[in-house]
Amino acid sequence: MAVVDVSEELKSLSSTMGSIEAVLDLDAMRADIVVLEEQAAAPSLWDDPDAAQKITSKLSHLQAELRKAEQLRGRIDDLSLMFELAEDEGDADALAEAEEELVSVRKALDELEIRTLLSGEYDSREALVNIRAEAGGVDAADFAEQLQRMYLRWAERHGYQTEVYETSYAEEAGIKSTTFAVKAPYAYGTLSVEQGTHRLVRISPFDNQGRRQTSFAGVEVLPVVEKTDHLEIDESELRVDVYRASGPGGQGVNTTDSAVRLTHIPTGIVVSCQNERSQIQNKASAMNVLQAKLLERRRQEEQALMDSLGKSDGGNSWGSQMRSYVLHPYQMVKDLRTDYEVGNPQGALDGDIDGFIEAGIRWRKGQQKASQG
Repeated sequence: MAVVDVSEELKSLSSTMGSIEAVLDLDAMRADIVVLEEQAAAPSLWDDPDAAQKITSKLSHLQAELRKAEQLRGRIDDLSLMFELAEDEGDADALAEAEEELVSVRKALDELEIRTLLSGEYDSREALVNIRAEAGGVDAADFAEQLQRMYLRWAERHGYQTEVYETSYAEEAGIKSTTFAVKAPYAYGTLSVEQGTHRLVRISPFDNQGRRQTSFAGVEVLPVVEKTDHLEIDESELRVDVYRASGPGGQGVNTTDSAVRLTHIPTGIVVSCQNERSQIQNKASAMNVLQAKLLERRRQEEQALMDSLGKSDGGNSWGSQMRSYVLHPYQMVKDLRTDYEVGNPQGALDGDIDGFIEAGIRWRKGQQKASQG
C-alpha cells in the first residue's frame, strides 16, 4: 500500500472514530459509569434483585463499551507510528504487520459504528423474542427450534444472559412456539432487524421418501417494558388460566398447576409462562411479556399514523419474509432485504449471525433516511 494511501486511510479512520466518539458521548458515558458504580457499591443493592441485575448489567455494558472505544482510538493512533517505523527501517515483515492491523482496525471500526445507528426510542432496551412455527408441519416446528437455538447461541457468544419464559413443544419434533428474554442493553435495537418470517429449504428428515421441503417460522422481537412507559393493565381485562407445564413428548416437568396463560380480552393477545416452579413467578413473567406486546402494539399504531403520510418501513413488520436458509440443493443463507449472504448455513444456525444483523441495521437506517428524504 502506498504511503499516501495509508496517510489518507488513517485520516479517514480517525475522522470516523471522531464521529463515533461524538455520537457515543464518551464523557457522558464516563459520568454514567461513576453513578452506576456508586449504586452498585450500595449495601442495599441486592434488596431488590431485579433492580440490582439491571444496574450491574448496565454498568458492565457501559464499561465494556467505553473500553472498546478507548482501545480502538489507541489502535488508530498507534497505526501511524507502526507504518512510519516500518517505512523508515524498510522492514517488509513490519509493514505487513501494520497492514494487517489496519484491516483489523477498519473491521472493528465498522462494528463499533453499528452501535451509533441504534438510536430508536426503545433500541437501548433488553429484548423479548417470540418464535413460532408457521407453514410446513413438523419441519416448521423443527425449524422453529433451530431458530431458538440460533439466537440463544448468538447471545451466548456475546456473553448476554437469557431466560426462556415458555416453550410449547410439538407432538412429533420441534416446538410450536417459544418466548425468551435477552437481557443486555441494546438487545432490542440489535435483534429487532431479525423480525419477520424465516424460510428453510432442505431434504426433510421426517419424509420417508426424502423429498425437499420448504417450511417457515416467524420471529417477533419486542422491547422490554420499563416503569417510564406508564403501561397499566386492568386486572378485569385479563383471563388467567393455570395448567400443568409439560416437556417434550408430553413428559411432565411439574407436579403442580404452576404454568400460567394470560389472555388480554380487549386485544385477544395470549401469552404463557411455565419456566418457574411458582405460579406467582410465572404470572409475573407472563405479565412482562404481555406488557411488551401491548407496548409494541402501541408503537405500531403510532408508526402507522406517521406512515400514513409517507412510505412505511418497507418490510420489517411481523410476517414479512426476510431470510432464506437453503440446505438443498445448495448451501446458502441469504437476507432478502439486504442481499447479504453466506455459504455456511450450519455456521449461521450455530449463532454466527452478526454479519446479517449488522447488514440489517445499516439497511434499516438507509430505509429511514429514504423515508425522511
